[in-house]
Order: sequence, then C-alpha cells, then structure tokens
Amino acid sequence: MNQQQTPATEDGLLFSQIKQVLDDARRHVARTVNTTMVKAYWQVGKYIVEYEQQGKERAEYGKGVIKNLSERLMKEYGSGFTVTNLKIMRQFYLFYPKGHALRDQLSWTHWRALLTVQNEIARNYYLQECVAANWSTRQLERQINTMYYERMLASRDKDAVRAEIEQSVPKALQPREIIHDPFVLEFLGIKQGEHFLEGDLEQMLISKLQHFLLELGRGYSFVARQKRITLGDKHFYIDLVFYNIPARCYVLIDLKMDELTHQDLGQMQMYVNYYTRELMNPGDNPPVGIVLCAEKNDAVVKYTLPEGEQQIFAAKYMTYLPTEEEIKRLLCEDSAEYYYRR
Repeated sequence: MNQQQTPATEDGLLFSQIKQVLDDARRHVARTVNTTMVKAYWQVGKYIVEYEQQGKERAEYGKGVIKNLSERLMKEYGSGFTVTNLKIMRQFYLFYPKGHALRDQLSWTHWRALLTVQNEIARNYYLQECVAANWSTRQLERQINTMYYERMLASRDKDAVRAEIEQSVPKALQPREIIHDPFVLEFLGIKQGEHFLEGDLEQMLISKLQHFLLELGRGYSFVARQKRITLGDKHFYIDLVFYNIPARCYVLIDLKMDELTHQDLGQMQMYVNYYTRELMNPGDNPPVGIVLCAEKNDAVVKYTLPEGEQQIFAAKYMTYLPTEEEIKRLLCEDSAEYYYRR
C-alpha cells in the first residue's frame, strides 16, 4: 500500500472510479435512447407522408387520419402523440428525407427547434453550429430567436456560408468571419432606452459571461478584463480580451456607450498594434479589435480605417431583441460596408 494513502482516501478513489463508470454508462444509455426515439419519430413521419402520397383520394381522406391516429397512439403510448406532434414528425421527415443524415448528438427537442427555421441554408447552419459548439436546446433556441444566422450574414455572404456548410473539414476562419453585427445582448435584461454606464455594461457582461460567449460565437475563450498595457509612463486598459481558437487570434473588445468616433478606432488600432508586437504567441494570427458601440457611423469607419482593413472592426450592440425589419435594415447597411472593405 502506498504510505501516503490511507484506507479512507483509497475508498474515495474507488468510489470515484466506480462513479465515473456508472455516470458514463448512464450517459451512453441516455444517448442511445435519444437516438432511437429520434429515428422512431422520423420513421413515423415517413409512414404518414408515404400514406398521403398514395393518391389524391387517400390524401384527402388522410386529413382526418392524423386525428384518428393521434387518438389511438395516445391511448397506447401516452400524450407524446398529439395531432401537433404527429404533424411535427411529418415535417421532420419532409425536411430530412435522408434518414442517414440525422445527427446522433441532437435530441428530439433540438430537432423540433430546428424545424421552426424555414430557410434551409439557415437551418443547416444552425445544425452545424449546434453540433460543433455542443449547444443545449435553450442555447439553440436563443440563437434562432435572436436571428444569429441573419446577423452573421452581415459579416459573411451567403456563398461563403453555403461553402462552409458543405465542407466536411472546417477551415481556419478569417478575422471578418468571427464577427457579426449587431451583437444582441438581450440576456442582460436591460430595458430599451434604459441608461447605464460603460462600467455597468462591462460588469453585466462579465456576470453573464457564458451568455456573452454564446453571443460571440464558436470557439471563444475569456482571457482578461481591463487588461492593462503600459506605454512609457501612461497606462491604458482594454475592456475585454478573448481568444478565438478557430481563428487562432486574440480578440480585443472596447465598449462605447455613445456613437462611434474616429478616436475610438484609433485607440483600438493602438491596442491591436501593441498585442501584435508584444503579446502574440508563436502560431498566433494577428489580433482582432472590435469597438462595440451603441451607435455605429459607417462613414466614420470607412474614412478612418484604410481600405481592406482586416484587424479593426466596429459593431453595434443592441440590448433588446431586434425586429425582423431592423435586422433587414442592418443587413443592407452592413453588406455595403462589407463589400467595400473586401
């Protein structure tokens, strides 16, 4: 017996090992059950669709079949087979007619959330991101409800998104591809029009860091808050510093409560230059700076930054869930800026 171990510590080790085995077994059983049920619901949808497709007369008659089928299934298997649920299973099959393409990592609740997205390209994007980032159901629903895909399009064109979705091996991301605009910070619970200070916003983001990381996107890790850099006898402080793993670069964020100014962009340029020359690690790509502001002036961005700038960006933040009309307007505005700066 190891002299440094007592019987109590050995018992604790034994318990930990057995607990690990049992926990792994439970997770495996849960995944297996989930996968089996998802495939079963897909099969139910397939049978309903095939029944309906056997002819116009059968299809007309089939309008009442789902109701009758629901009543019989609920008597046998419980409340999970309501008319609404059977229609969702039917839609599940219609959206994903190739059953082998289903992802085992996703629960039925994940699939139900995905079925609310009518745009196929957007739906496939959410599917890919959900699997890659291991989103929970609530996280997936939040990204759909805040129009994450549409906001991401403000930074990336549809052809680029489609190409990435079709690639089996993810490529290293470019700086512009890890930033979307606007950032939606509705999880902070700030009422529209409510006044607050930059320090308040920073503290709220830190207190809900997990939510903010989700909003930032895939592959972000938190590095520092109020990162101090010293130039001569002067100290400067970067509000938030992250590292993006897919892009292999630091991401520096400064928070601004008012409309963007050229001084804000100049200050971020200084921060990026400092990180580029002093703090990059071997293998890193050049750092990216984001000025996150309440109001973004595209003309100021255009004439302050050089053409083709790939390290400094300005993005608007919104503390409430934007409407579809607001998103469309922002997409139009930002697409023009994106193509100008390519």
